[in-house]
Amino acid sequence: MQLNVTGHHVEMTDSLHNYVETKMEKLERHFDHVTNVHVILSVEKQRQKAEAKFHISGAELFAEAVNEDMYASIDALVDKLDRQIKKHKEKITNHHRSEGRAQKQPEA
Repeated sequence: MQLNVTGHHVEMTDSLHNYVETKMEKLERHFDHVTNVHVILSVEKQRQKAEAKFHISGAELFAEAVNEDMYASIDALVDKLDRQIKKHKEKITNHHRSEGRAQKQPEA
């Protein structure tokens, strides 16, 4: 998984970058086919905004969260992405019964 973290009007400290990285690793445990993640952290007056684009096999997911605390907005962002990943994984899972079971042959 390639992770890009950028900041708009935010100083990207090591602790903030590591926090985003650990949270995104949690999402990767739910779905292995993550190719690229782009996280943008920005500040607009008193609003701390976190948004992310998730490139996975078969889809591209986007979520954003706004809060007064940057760490809280990152947590909310991860929760939203987690729900989207679970929904996507549920869609691509084949729920049909397997055809491999042997059918009863009429005995002669």
